[in-house]
Amino acid sequence: MSRPPLPPFDAAAAAQKARMAEDAWNSRDPERVAGAYTEDCAWRNRAEMFAGRDAIVAFLTRKWAKELDYRLIKEVWAFNENRIAVRFAYEWHDDSGSWFRSYGNENWEFDGAGLMRRRIASINDLPIAAADRLFHWPLGRRPDDHPGLSDLGL
Repeated sequence: MSRPPLPPFDAAAAAQKARMAEDAWNSRDPERVAGAYTEDCAWRNRAEMFAGRDAIVAFLTRKWAKELDYRLIKEVWAFNENRIAVRFAYEWHDDSGSWFRSYGNENWEFDGAGLMRRRIASINDLPIAAADRLFHWPLGRRPDDHPGLSDLGL
């Protein structure tokens, strides 16, 4: 299975890969997201480390059961050959209605078919008031005309 764009990445391909990942994550469909990773993809997400698509699906299922009304924006930070670094922010609330903006960085490494074989994520959560939310599009894909992270000053 091939997942274009393929490495080596240029600026346009890296940006396309980041937007494809953002769109998949904003779908909040664990199976869809997991399809972008190799069968044995190694993950570090905060303090959790695991490998494989089944573990990715289980992790994302738990994540989106807790992080409600999730909306994410990703932006390329750097790229080289088969690696892309992105920064991101996402907003969500818990089951008590408390809102958060989570900030982080991800390092991605891809195989020759364009599947991610390693994902390393560092994330911090900031409690925010509902009035301070910046991501207001309907659940799902971020509209093309919605500002990105740099445009929002994040």
